[in-house]
Amino acid sequence: MNRLSLEKRTQILKCLVEGNSIRATARICDVVKNTVIKLLCEVGEACSKYQDEHLRNLSCKRIQCDEIWSFVHSKEKNVPAEKRGQVGWGDHYTWTGLCADTKLMVSWMVGKRDYPTATVFMNDLASRLTGRIQLTTDGHNVYLNVVDEGFGLDIDYAMLIKLYGDSSEQKVEKRYSPAKYVSSEKKVIRGNPDPKYISTSYVERNNLTMRMGMRRFTRLTNGFSKKAENLAHAVSLHFMYYNFVRIHQSLRVTPAMEAGITDRLWTLEDVARLIE
Repeated sequence: MNRLSLEKRTQILKCLVEGNSIRATARICDVVKNTVIKLLCEVGEACSKYQDEHLRNLSCKRIQCDEIWSFVHSKEKNVPAEKRGQVGWGDHYTWTGLCADTKLMVSWMVGKRDYPTATVFMNDLASRLTGRIQLTTDGHNVYLNVVDEGFGLDIDYAMLIKLYGDSSEQKVEKRYSPAKYVSSEKKVIRGNPDPKYISTSYVERNNLTMRMGMRRFTRLTNGFSKKAENLAHAVSLHFMYYNFVRIHQSLRVTPAMEAGITDRLWTLEDVARLIE
């Protein structure tokens, strides 16, 4: 990777964060596929380490959590029997914790949609925050225990449970159309959360940003991940770009600047230099 110039590394990263696949990036930047993968792994690891060190002691007040689906190697129904349940095969979820005020992605975790992954994610989220927060999640039952493990009693926590149904038209196109939204229920779990802030709108909108910015999350394509490690690296790179480089449309600064983590606008050259 030392043979690549800073300019070439920046060009490759720009293609990746704009939603191009590995092969498309290799064609655009006139490099081989393995060069792109190697750079992704090195920069992804550096981005993960940097954010792990700097996203600490955050004074966020309102956090929204969600999980976004993707898959590695094949969808769950097509996983060989001997590989089912293993990390690196089948359905994978990226757990995300977003600050509703600064839009900062505070914590994330790539893994299965199960109790062990949720426990690690919630403990990590709690370790990065100072003071009492208001937390909103969806109705996934695993949150009921892991939130208590991570935050204890010092939290205002509510679930936003959404109900969906199928219309006659959607049944025909069920594969490609989202279910029809019917209603939602706000359920207070712990403490005294403010009802007007019981929402997952921001973190759910961030799911679209992730699908637009990472080819691995685009539906109905062959751009899915072949290795769980590379999926994790891609997510780390994406959130480095999202938190530090890309100006948020409503904030007019980056989430990291809004949260007081940095006082300057990063560039992709700065991200490329992290591996040095």
